[in-house]
Amino acid sequence: MSWAGPEDVYLSTSLASYLDKKLLVLLRDGRKLLGVLRSFDQFANAVLEGACERVIVGELYCDLPLGLYVIRGENVVLIGELDSEREELPPHMTRVSPAEIKRAQKAEREASDLKGTMRKRMEFLDMD
Repeated sequence: MSWAGPEDVYLSTSLASYLDKKLLVLLRDGRKLLGVLRSFDQFANAVLEGACERVIVGELYCDLPLGLYVIRGENVVLIGELDSEREELPPHMTRVSPAEIKRAQKAEREASDLKGTMRKRMEFLDMD
């Protein structure tokens, strides 16, 4: 068994292979950012150029422009390269305006809050 040299380890664990490529970055709070990786450091802090936040609600989506964006490495869950030759989303997804996606988010939150409230009201029925 041979040991990998320092250059092999660097290439296999580094973000260097993603420089100047369009990436999808999933953050700890659930946000999804898209942009071109321009820089990074040893802590996985990253700079995305032309970044946008992709908001998806059901079958609706919207890309909210962010511009040049710095991401703190500790907030990154996943980084992946986007294939420029493939469509990014399934054909059934509908692109909407930022105002429409905000309305859809609000409606989704209200529905979720209502479900939680109903569960709390019905907890007394559990006789475990």
